Amino acid sequence: MFKKVLIANRGEIALRIHRACKELGIQTVAVHSTADANAMHVRLADESVCIGPPAAKDSYLNIAAVIAAAEITEADAIHPGYGFLSENARFAEIVAAHNITFIGPSADHIRVMGDKIAAKDTMGKAGIPLVPGSDGAITTIEQGAKVAEEIGYPVLVKAASGGGGRGMKLARVPEELENAINTAGSEAKAAFGDASVYLEKYLELPRHIEIQIAADSHGNVIQLGERDCSLQRRHQKVLEEALSPALTPEQRAEIGEVTRAAIEKLGYLGVGTIEYLYENGQFYFIEMNTRLQVEHPITEQVANIDLVREQIRIAAGHPLSLKQSDVKFAGHAIECRINAEDPVNFTPSPGKISDFHAPGGPGIRFDSAVYDGYTIPPFYDSMIGKLIVYGDTRELCIARLRRALAETVLTGIKTTIPLFEKLIEEPEFQSGDYHIHWLEEWLSKANA
Repeated sequence: MFKKVLIANRGEIALRIHRACKELGIQTVAVHSTADANAMHVRLADESVCIGPPAAKDSYLNIAAVIAAAEITEADAIHPGYGFLSENARFAEIVAAHNITFIGPSADHIRVMGDKIAAKDTMGKAGIPLVPGSDGAITTIEQGAKVAEEIGYPVLVKAASGGGGRGMKLARVPEELENAINTAGSEAKAAFGDASVYLEKYLELPRHIEIQIAADSHGNVIQLGERDCSLQRRHQKVLEEALSPALTPEQRAEIGEVTRAAIEKLGYLGVGTIEYLYENGQFYFIEMNTRLQVEHPITEQVANIDLVREQIRIAAGHPLSLKQSDVKFAGHAIECRINAEDPVNFTPSPGKISDFHAPGGPGIRFDSAVYDGYTIPPFYDSMIGKLIVYGDTRELCIARLRRALAETVLTGIKTTIPLFEKLIEEPEFQSGDYHIHWLEEWLSKANA
């Protein structure tokens, strides 16, 4: 097992990794920007190293600074968390070149899955169902028009290197296609340095379903069920559930095994998530995330597993702690992403927390790095906590979520807690009958 792990991240995920390391008897190194000098993971880690000024490009994305911190502290492994450098293939290569273990998959798998076109081709060959679309990048408007005619409108133009909804444009009719391709390409070039785009059939009312997998270096691959991430705003997940209220046990078992078998063919190592669109009983591959997901705790709750612990053990060469036959699902879990934002117009609300009290009681987990008097800096993502609730049934889970939201105290800033308090009372949410466009439609009506 590793002696010392450097945590190349910040906020709640850095604290989550620190806790897993402590339970494994591993020392931790926190890296931080000057803005995060008083962050909780910095205060709790065995060692800390300041790696730059507040801007992420000068600190958390500064590969040279992160590597230097690892070498100075003699860390033998680096955990990237999610975001920042977690899906940077070059970073994984540099870590390995310095004889430090990267707690994640190989650089080759990160690189392939980071290219949406290459990922689609790779997964299709591995047996994963795909959304009808172009075989590769669209190089001319004429080529795009031909593909769109073949698969039928509406079509979605997507950036090959995209993510988070950037570089993604919808064309409902042929007259909108040229502008969609040009705009998506320009956005992709600005955001990712790659103007390549491809076309996919646009599904009208799908759900967003993702399958959690884990694979070790001993040939063991398991799938840990699905998460329903259909409640989204601007292609960003807001609330997730496990297991999905839309799937039957038979559908769950089928897509889980298809996914597990594909990952086994790939020879993948580590944890990862395969994301699908689901409509009319059919699954269609979107992308693979070669890292830990923000919403991983709800899988931990229903599958009774510690994914971060497994991730570290896999990287250290140990076998998975369970086989597929050992995986059993029980109960229901929901995660709300608590953001420091205005709950109506979603403008960021950084500032000093004057009073904080986390909810408690049966089935309640609050993953956060905030504390009384902590000042939320304006330089990073606005998510400041994750409220994870578990119950034997979905109905009990929602009842506990209602109680937990009411118990949570976070003053001095605005948060999205009031949004969730309203959302969970909606009949469509309570019945589980929603799709990826439902939340934005509901918000539009609520704010009209």
